[in-house]
Amino acid sequence: MKLTEMNKEQLAAFKAECEKEYEGYKAKGMKLDMSRGKPSTAQLDLAMPMFDVFTNAASMLTADGIDCRNYGCLTGIHDAKVLFGDLLGVKEEELIIGGNSSLAMMYDTVSRAMTHGVLGSEKPWGKYDKIKFLCPVPGYDRHFAICEHFGIEMINVPLNSDGPDMDMIEKLVAEDETIKGIWCVPLYSNPDGISYSDEVVKRFSNLSPKADDFRIFWDNAYCVHHLSDRPDKILNILDECKKTGKEDMVFIFASTSKISFSGAGIAIMAGSVNNMKQITQLMGIQCISYDKINQLRHVKYFKNVDGIMEHMAKHREIIEPKFNLVLNDLDSKLGELGILEWNKPNGGYFISVNTLDGCAKRVVQLCKEAGVVLTSAGATFPYGKDPDDKNIRIAPTYPPLEELEAAMQIFCVSVKLASAEKLAG
Repeated sequence: MKLTEMNKEQLAAFKAECEKEYEGYKAKGMKLDMSRGKPSTAQLDLAMPMFDVFTNAASMLTADGIDCRNYGCLTGIHDAKVLFGDLLGVKEEELIIGGNSSLAMMYDTVSRAMTHGVLGSEKPWGKYDKIKFLCPVPGYDRHFAICEHFGIEMINVPLNSDGPDMDMIEKLVAEDETIKGIWCVPLYSNPDGISYSDEVVKRFSNLSPKADDFRIFWDNAYCVHHLSDRPDKILNILDECKKTGKEDMVFIFASTSKISFSGAGIAIMAGSVNNMKQITQLMGIQCISYDKINQLRHVKYFKNVDGIMEHMAKHREIIEPKFNLVLNDLDSKLGELGILEWNKPNGGYFISVNTLDGCAKRVVQLCKEAGVVLTSAGATFPYGKDPDDKNIRIAPTYPPLEELEAAMQIFCVSVKLASAEKLAG
């Protein structure tokens, strides 16, 4: 029976039962953390043989004879560019291999734009009285944090089942020259797990912004993070932009943070040759080279894209049962009550749920008091403000299965209790 269909007496009895169950979990004093989408220890262990690829100094030479222990190769070694160029479908000259963090590359890209502009800028972004970014929501909190850090105004754009609301995006960018960018997670979006349709990607490539220096920040963080034998596929945004003559409009980012080691992976940035030249010139002031030993380590271990895909199949074996556990618990414990909606992602790292309006903060609070830490309610929206207070991001990957099961029991009873409180007035 749906909770909204219960009469006052039934709702009071339901609420009392939930309170009793909740207090029982709370008394156990558990401490469980599902606040971030981190790989589990078992996933990190998969890449440990990577540390055995070097046997002597000679093994630290690239295929073209570069000694990775020394300075040089600012934009990355040739071997790594071949591997990750094949992975992202871009040419070597359209690629920069960075340090361990794609988030850092995104931050640096915005920072450089603020101080020096991007290719085609009339002046640095920081010289404008106000600039704006479009933010599909719900979205990635760290994208929003970058904008907030630099004082960039954020505009919410609804995220539909096939991608962002393109009618809204096309209208806004065509009318407002202060809109300088948009954040996108095009494959298995964070947190909804939505993948952009071919039509959406084509419409992105055909945008006609009023600002000549408008940029699409295309964060392809989950490009190989599949949870199905029939994975989602998206069009190559750079290829589509070339067809419209607008290849300078997009910056692409990716990393191996959830492929090899979160704290010691490789970050990648891609874009037009002109963009890469402009960025390389500015980047050369910042550093001489990134960690080439780590770049070569990844190349020697994975060898090619097939090697990466075989490795990711092992990741799937570890995390798919966790996603299934969460989805099964949501269905069995909450499905008939009509108080929660959720997605069933085909890949990525999260499960996004929507409570009754006005309940998300209360659910997160109840979970915390019972020992389960979730991502803060509102984090998936700019400024941490979910206008409906209903979206919660569940990150199932890090806890062991038994801990995840315990956390989901607390989560489900917290949803029921918060919903009953809301409906009871």
